[in-house]
Amino acid sequence: MAIALVLVLVVVGSVLFHALSPWWWTPIASNWGYIDSTLIITFWITGAVFAAVVLFMAYCVWRFRHKEGNVAHYEPENKRLEWWLTILTGLGVTAMLVPGLFVWNQFITVPADATEVEVIAQQWQWSYRLPGADGKLGTSGSHLVSPENPLGVNPDDPNGQDDVVVEAADLHLPMDKPVKMLLRSIDVLHDFYVPEFRAKMDMIPGSVTYFWFTPTRTGTFEVLCAELCGTGHGFMRGIVMIDTAEDYATWLGEQSTFAQLSAPEQVGAAEQAVVRP
Repeated sequence: MAIALVLVLVVVGSVLFHALSPWWWTPIASNWGYIDSTLIITFWITGAVFAAVVLFMAYCVWRFRHKEGNVAHYEPENKRLEWWLTILTGLGVTAMLVPGLFVWNQFITVPADATEVEVIAQQWQWSYRLPGADGKLGTSGSHLVSPENPLGVNPDDPNGQDDVVVEAADLHLPMDKPVKMLLRSIDVLHDFYVPEFRAKMDMIPGSVTYFWFTPTRTGTFEVLCAELCGTGHGFMRGIVMIDTAEDYATWLGEQSTFAQLSAPEQVGAAEQAVVRP
C-alpha cells in the first residue's frame, strides 16, 4: 500500500513541479515560437504517458496486492492488448514527430531576403563578418587564417574587400530583418547559441553550417557556446545586440572593413628617418 501511495505522490509532485517551477524558458526574441510550441506538445504527450503509466502501476500494486488464497492468472499473450498498445504508441510517437518535421522544414528554408552574417568561433572568442555596401560576403577559409588575417578572408576576392569585420567584439543586428548565420570554426567543435533566439547549430571545423532567424525585439542577449570546446569553454561568451534600423545603421557605419584592416600602415617621414650614431 505504501508503494502505491509513493507512486501517486511521484505523479502529483512531478505535475506540481512542472506547473510551479520558476525555471522556464527565457522570453523569446525571434520568430521561432514554433520551436516552443513543438516542445510544449512533447511535454504534454510525454507527461500524460508518464502519469498514466505510473498511476497504472500504483493501481496494480494496490489492486493485486498479496492476499491469502489468491492465485495469479498467467496470460503469456493477449493479441487485443498488444494491438491497442501498438496503435496508441504509434499515435503518440507520430504526434511528437510530425510537428518537429514541419518546424525543421521551416528551419532549413532560408528566406530569399535574409542577410548573410558569418560567425567565426575559435578558442575562446566569437568574431563576425557582415556584408559591405555590395551586399555580398567574400569567400573565406581556415587555410587563409594568419595573424594578419585572423578570420581567413580571401584577399583575392573583390567581394570581400568591403566586408565589415568584427573581431572579438559585440555583434549588432537589425530588428525584424531575417538573418542567415553562416557558422565556421577555426579550431575545434563549437556551437553558437543565444537562448532567446531558440535556434542554434554546431560549428564543425572544415565545414560551414547555418541557421536563420528573425529578431523580433530589441535588447542585449548573451552568446553561449553549447559544445564543450576546451578548458575555457565556460568563458566563451559574447553579446548580440538587436537594434532599431537607425541604431544599426549608425553602428555599422562605425565599423572597419577588411580592406581598411588589411591596408599597410602609413609610416610618417620622421619615423622613416634613420638615426645614425
